[in-house]
Parts: sequence; structure tokens; C-alpha cells
Amino acid sequence: MPSTKKNKRKRPERPTIHPRNKYSDKPPDFALLASLYPSFKPFVFYSRDGRPRIDWTDFNSTRELTRILLLHDHGLDWWIPDGQLCPTVPNRSNYIHWIEDLLSSEIIPKSNGTDVVKGFDIGTGANCIYPLLGASLLGWSFVGSDVTDVALEWAERNVRNNPHISELIEIRKVSLSQNTLQPEGGCDESVNGEGEMAVNRSVVGEPEPLPLTSAAQSAVVDEKYCGPPILLGVVREGESFDFCMCNPPFFENMEEAGLNPKTACGGTCEEMVCPGGEKAFITRITEDSIALKDSFRWFTSMVGRKTNLKFLTVKLREVGVTIVKTTEFVQGQTCRWGLAWSFIPPVRKIISPQITEKSILSFTVEGLQRQFSAINVLQYIESFFCSSGASSKLNTASFVVDITASNEHCDKILKQVMHSSEAASCYPEAREQEIHGPGCLQPPNNFCARISVFQQIPGTLLVKGSLLHNDNPLSGLFPSIMQRLEETLRYKFCRGRGTLD
Repeated sequence: MPSTKKNKRKRPERPTIHPRNKYSDKPPDFALLASLYPSFKPFVFYSRDGRPRIDWTDFNSTRELTRILLLHDHGLDWWIPDGQLCPTVPNRSNYIHWIEDLLSSEIIPKSNGTDVVKGFDIGTGANCIYPLLGASLLGWSFVGSDVTDVALEWAERNVRNNPHISELIEIRKVSLSQNTLQPEGGCDESVNGEGEMAVNRSVVGEPEPLPLTSAAQSAVVDEKYCGPPILLGVVREGESFDFCMCNPPFFENMEEAGLNPKTACGGTCEEMVCPGGEKAFITRITEDSIALKDSFRWFTSMVGRKTNLKFLTVKLREVGVTIVKTTEFVQGQTCRWGLAWSFIPPVRKIISPQITEKSILSFTVEGLQRQFSAINVLQYIESFFCSSGASSKLNTASFVVDITASNEHCDKILKQVMHSSEAASCYPEAREQEIHGPGCLQPPNNFCARISVFQQIPGTLLVKGSLLHNDNPLSGLFPSIMQRLEETLRYKFCRGRGTLD
């Protein structure tokens, strides 16, 4: 007897936490942590469904959670003062494990030096989270740089309070120089620029930092970036590293940084803001990397906006890097990207996995008005498809909408984008098969897609559409449907957008 079991298509999975992350299989148990650590207990409450939760809008709550997770799961003694940027441990661990993947891969030749991996953390902050995690999890050594006295003091304190790894971590001060411009209308907090570069545990006779090149100096004085040295002028002559990493200042001003009322991660102006935002900051790293291409095996940075990721990738190709790698970091509904590049020739040709060009489409919704959140956008996406008669299944837990649309439903959506004759000229095969449906092997009502919504940074969302049956005759209409959805969302939810046609 032939099997009557239906052949179910495997749906594309949403990006998840790194498999080696401590929290990939078992997220933090707030109830357990509250029972073990009395200082955390006042911050835990129970929702109507009986689940333990914390108030993510309370800085004290998020800071205590980070402290307890670092102590309980990593054996680290950690603290930061009020106002400093409070990192989320699972998200930062994802970045560490991705770099571990890069170093263990065969993309570029293995290092011929010591077995101890050495990293450089750009802007380590008072939290010093990347050196602490890298040293405790993997035994890596680090240089962590920063510019403010508060960040340097607390980073040093966090290193000293963990003597089992303190010898692996050096905190290095970056001084302002004559090549540094202060942004107009900048931070309330002053940045100490007195004296030459100071390094903790420094010894007489250490080599001086590499000087700024003329190209780097010009990069500082143009409108793209004005601030302290990032790599050039901080990395010393003769130093070599396996990688650098960076959680860049994502925003152009503090008003933009405060757009998300649903979280409270703290953060000073120096940590959060840079004229030109992350795009200018990471562009400067790419410019520095040209001069330091022999000092690092991998250059990496976190990126908050997908549009910036595309721009930076193109720029890296222009300056002649041999390898560019990207990844996606997902924690809850927040989405970030990792960008890595190297000037070392690859040991073998890299073959990218084949991905159908039109099976996955995405766009960003920037300038989201304050009264709207990701859930409002998700609910509107559901109603957008329901208005044409299509079936929409909303999952608020995973922030996805599953769409099933017939020929007629697709036609109704397309008529809002263009006249039917225009649609036919753009996708003649799809439209003919739509009209003459009986000739198709598949049922006519199985245009299926999944729409996911991710928060990138406050005020910016990523909307991703995944076509679940890309061999369906209606799949050619997917780009037009996504384009119409993009136009509608921007018109309804964004500030200063034009009107729909």
C-alpha cells in the first residue's frame, strides 16, 4: 500500500541564537535565578499566564539581570555605574561565537603564531563585556580600548575583580589629539583629552602607537567622522591580532537613541552617538583597516541597519578586501548583523550557498513614529493581506504572519500596485498560468509566504518575506506584492514619507 502520509514542505526557519550559546537550548530561568540570588528577586514578577518576567524598561532590572547571568553562568564578578551601557549577555555571546567560527574556519590560512587567540575590542566600555566573555569562555586575550575616564576605570575594575582571567585583558586609553574634532552640539559629558595615550600596566620602552596616515587624517576632518582614533593611533607598531570587534555607536544623536520606550539599556553619549552614526564609524574602521591589513587576520563589527550593511559591503569590495562575511544576530525581536572582512588571500574558493533570488525579500521601515511598535506593524501586515481576502495567520510570539492567497487574492493586491495589463507585461508567464490554472500541477490556491518583523534599532524595523513555494506559478508576483507592502507600511507608520500613488 502506498503511504498516504502527506509530503510537507520544510518552511524556512527564522534565524536563531548561536547553537554554542549557553542560552540556545535553555533561556534564563528568572524564577530560578530569583530563588538563588536575593538581590534579583525584587525585579521579578509574574504575568497573568504565570510566567516570571522583568521590567525591561527599568535600567536597574536589566543591569541586575546581566550581573546575575555573568555570575551564575560565567563565574564573573561584574558591575557598572548608573547610565553606562548595559549589555545583554546572550546577544554579546552570539558575537563571540561567530568570531570563533571565523577563526576555526578554513577560509583563510591558520595563524602560524601562538595558540592564544588575541582580540582587540574597539570601545570596550565600562562593561568590558566582550573581553570578559572571550577570556572566560575561550581563554582569549584582549586589548580593550576606550576614551572616557569612567569607562576606563570601570573596565579596569571589572578586569581586576576577576583575577582568574585578569592577565588576559589589557585596558588601553585612547587620547584625543590635534587630529580629532569635537562634534557640534555634542555630548554633555566632556571627554578627557589631556596627555598622551595611557595604558594600564604600561612599562617604559613600549613602542609608540602607529601614527595617523594622511588619508586617515582627512577622513577625520570630513563630515563622515569626527572623533577619537579608532584603530590607527591606538594599535602599536609591531602588534598583531587575530581579530578586532566593535559594538559601534548606532545613532547620530541622543534623541534618535531614545526612540525605543520599551527597553532601558542605558548608554552615554560617547557609547551611543557618533556624527554620521554607525555608517560613518564603521567606514572609518574600514579605512583604518587598509593601513593595518597586516596587523589583523579579521576585522569585524556589529551593524544595526541592513541598509548600512549593504553600503559597507560594497565599500569593502572597492578597497580590495579578499573576504567579506556577514551573519545575522537575533535576540527576541531585536535583529543585528555581523560584518567581517580580511585582506588575507583565501586558501580555497568560497562557494556561496545557492539561494533563489526571489524566494526571500526584505526591506527596512525607518523613521517609525513613536506611537507605533513592531506589534502594530505586524498586525497591520495581517490586515493588509486579509483585506484582499487572503488567509493570514498571525503569531505574536514569534512575530510572523503566514499568508495563503489564491489567484484572485493576488490579483486584488496587484491591482492596488498597477493595472492588470501592467502586471501581465511584467510577469507574462505567471499571469498566463494564473488565468489558465488547470494546466498547473499544483492547486491554484497555494501561494504561501511568511512575513517576519524584526526590530533593528529604535525607530527602525526589518520586514522579511519568505516565499514558501517558489516553484508555484504565482511566485513571480512575490516581488510586486512585497513592494506594495513596503510602500503601504512606510506611508502609514513613518515620519516624513511621501504619499502613495
